[in-house]
Amino acid sequence: MGDILAHESELLGLVKEYLDFAEFEDTLKTFSKECKIKGKPLCKTVGGSFRDSKSLTIQKDLVAAFDNGDQKVFFDLWEEHISSSIRDGDSFAQKLEFYLHIHFAIYLLKYSVGRPDKEELDEKISYFKTYLETKGAALSQTTEFLPFYALPFVPNPMVHPSFKELFQDSWTPELKLKLIKFLALISKASNTPKLLTIYKENGQSNKEILQQLHQQLVEAERRSVTYLKRYNKIQADYHNLIGVTAELVDSLEATVSGKMITPEYLQSVCVRLFSNQMRQSLAHSVDFTRPGTASTMLRASLAPVKLKDVPLLPSLDYEKLKKDLILGSDRLKAFLLQALRWRLTTSHPGEQRETVLQAYISNDLLDCYSHNQRSVLQLLHSTSDVVRQYMARLINAFASLAEGRLYLAQNTKVLQMLEGRLKEEDKDIITRENVLGALQKFSLRRPLQTAMIQDGLIFWLVDVLKDPDCLSDYTLEYSVALLMNLCLRSTGKNMCAKVAGLVLKVLSDLLGHENHEIQPYVNGALYSILSVPSIREEARAMVP
Repeated sequence: MGDILAHESELLGLVKEYLDFAEFEDTLKTFSKECKIKGKPLCKTVGGSFRDSKSLTIQKDLVAAFDNGDQKVFFDLWEEHISSSIRDGDSFAQKLEFYLHIHFAIYLLKYSVGRPDKEELDEKISYFKTYLETKGAALSQTTEFLPFYALPFVPNPMVHPSFKELFQDSWTPELKLKLIKFLALISKASNTPKLLTIYKENGQSNKEILQQLHQQLVEAERRSVTYLKRYNKIQADYHNLIGVTAELVDSLEATVSGKMITPEYLQSVCVRLFSNQMRQSLAHSVDFTRPGTASTMLRASLAPVKLKDVPLLPSLDYEKLKKDLILGSDRLKAFLLQALRWRLTTSHPGEQRETVLQAYISNDLLDCYSHNQRSVLQLLHSTSDVVRQYMARLINAFASLAEGRLYLAQNTKVLQMLEGRLKEEDKDIITRENVLGALQKFSLRRPLQTAMIQDGLIFWLVDVLKDPDCLSDYTLEYSVALLMNLCLRSTGKNMCAKVAGLVLKVLSDLLGHENHEIQPYVNGALYSILSVPSIREEARAMVP
């Protein structure tokens, strides 16, 4: 009964809110009076004037942060008050956000008195670079924005012709005007009564369902027509084959009586067996008087078609490459690491990709066989965030292939360096994600599993997963997957037993997480560790 009253109160409140919004003043007075007489409680809804006041305050704060170049405050407010459905689904909002990131990236260059603070400028450029490589990557195929992806790598954008427009006096005021108009539209939309919003959503939902059903019906009809054609073709071929078989049986019986089979008759039978495209050419180009010709052609017609050969990529000067990777500038190192990764990941699966990988391994591209202090592997500890990131990306690409994992496993320092980078990296999220991805793929190999368990990686993973809402989807999924792989081993289970309560709490919390991609890994980890008696006892103790 209490639930019904609560829902009734909420529903009456929605009606009151709509009447207020639509300015049905007399109706609203009568409605409120009658509710009071009947003792019907009205759920209090946020008044329009209060919403308007709050919305105006948020708009003022956003515009003030825009004017002051306060990047963190602006985007904190932006993400808090602009819904993700608008930020990710509305093309105008996406474009506006892109230009807003540019505004904050170049703010110090435009408005600093004297020379801008290098550390603060680098921080803003790094923030913009991270945006380009994550959320902003969605616009990388748009011609309008393509030139701006080079902005973080240009030493002095103010004098570069591609960015001349950004430093004109009119650019910032025009962007500010677009921002104000956008915020006004959002504010207007947010003041829509909830009852009207529900009606629109349901109407839109029903419309989408009808469209989906119509598309499914059209697709099903198209498939049924295709299957019917295939069935008719198979049936015709079957009847043709039965006819040819009957004729061949008659011919064999005739040979018993001493009658000869002529080449012309054999040719007519074979032509009937081949497809329409081959019949005409076979009739003129094949000599059926030669023994075995007909059977050879029939077998050849069933052979799979050989795919077109993929050309091999040109060879590289690996000695010079490795020298530049060790001694070159950070900019050159980053470009080379990116190009080497692309050469591997964009190659055609099969022979071409295997050839590229084998060339990297045979030339010891990452110096896994080298014991020199200065090696390509040391780029994981570079002072440049970009170099570290691109090195981690390349190692992750290697680890995605079985032969690549075997090559990296030859050097025990690789695992140690990756574990160290994982625990120390706090500036570049993408670097840590790629290191984590590589370690998860490493955990498919038993010796590397053993080493990771002995190094206490399980404790680090459990500690990180205590607060999953602070992690990106990639980090969350690969962390849980890596934890499950390590928990499959007896030594891994014993490690978990040392902190059984914490591990069980973390995994049980993850069971209810909104990211459903992690559920198989969470279930796998729990199933594995609950085979240990002490952990089972701890789990029973946790149940109230």
